[in-house]
Amino acid sequence: MKISQEVKVGLLAVVSLLMFYYGFRFLKGSDFFSSTNKYQVIYDNIDGLVPSNPVRINGLSVGRVKSIEILQNQGNKLLVTLELNKTIRVTQGSKAVLDDDGLLGGKLIKLSIDPKGATLEDGGMLVATKESGLSALIREKTLPVLNNVDSLTFQLNRVVAQFDQTGVMLKQTLQSANAGVKTLDLTIAENRAGLKATLANVSHLSASLVETEKMLKPILSKADTFADSLQGLQLKQTLLTVNKTVDNLQKILADVNNGRGSLGKLTSDEQLYRNVNATAASLEKLLTDLREHPKRYVQFSLFGKKEQPYTSPTPAASTTITTVIPADSTKK
Repeated sequence: MKISQEVKVGLLAVVSLLMFYYGFRFLKGSDFFSSTNKYQVIYDNIDGLVPSNPVRINGLSVGRVKSIEILQNQGNKLLVTLELNKTIRVTQGSKAVLDDDGLLGGKLIKLSIDPKGATLEDGGMLVATKESGLSALIREKTLPVLNNVDSLTFQLNRVVAQFDQTGVMLKQTLQSANAGVKTLDLTIAENRAGLKATLANVSHLSASLVETEKMLKPILSKADTFADSLQGLQLKQTLLTVNKTVDNLQKILADVNNGRGSLGKLTSDEQLYRNVNATAASLEKLLTDLREHPKRYVQFSLFGKKEQPYTSPTPAASTTITTVIPADSTKK
């Protein structure tokens, strides 16, 4: 039986279409030679998740995203169907974690299976969770920085505006400085003669100081000689003598304070002090009585006649002194 060319071309086109269709499905992750189980999970936001994104357990790809449907009757939530190998045991309470797949921004689902839970049947519902991916972290960290940059830009604008005012003030200051310099130049020009005379006086004063220095040199040399003479004096020996004298004086004062010696006894012995006071008082009374009644103590006779001695009421306190002048002495 002969097959016409048209039939061959038609068969080749059908085979090509079938190969293209299944090849495209295979590239999307469909495995035609292995059986799979399907599980569902509902997310509020899938952040760019698309069908054929991988499903992984500890980094191992165990399936793919089968389809994504929107549930408008549930607040536009998204129903994601996962297709996993039958060899994977999925338990109740397992989590489908939506995460980033690398730095390029792709998405994947990581399964976190609870080994203690009961086996989840085909078509069961997984628990939806999310992780803060790299893009979310960058967004969280970048927004405050951008706000700070905006604030910094605003502050810089204010500072630049103040710099504009400062430039105006600086310009005015420079103009004032130029006017001051011109005034100073004019003042110097007007007082040039006075400045010249002042400088001449300063020069004359310098010359006078030089002459004064010449006159001071002999005086300073004499002062040095006088200092040498003072150093040559026996100041050390004199100080030693003074120290010895002070030591002796301290010893004498110590003896007086301790009651040694006459002066020390006089200062420390109260009985001796009282006796001396009593003796002085008695002596004062005796001298007073002698001045008032001299005949009690001295009897004078011109011709040798003896008079009766005066009897004192207190014999112990009186003393009789008789003076006899011979008669021959008067005749002479």
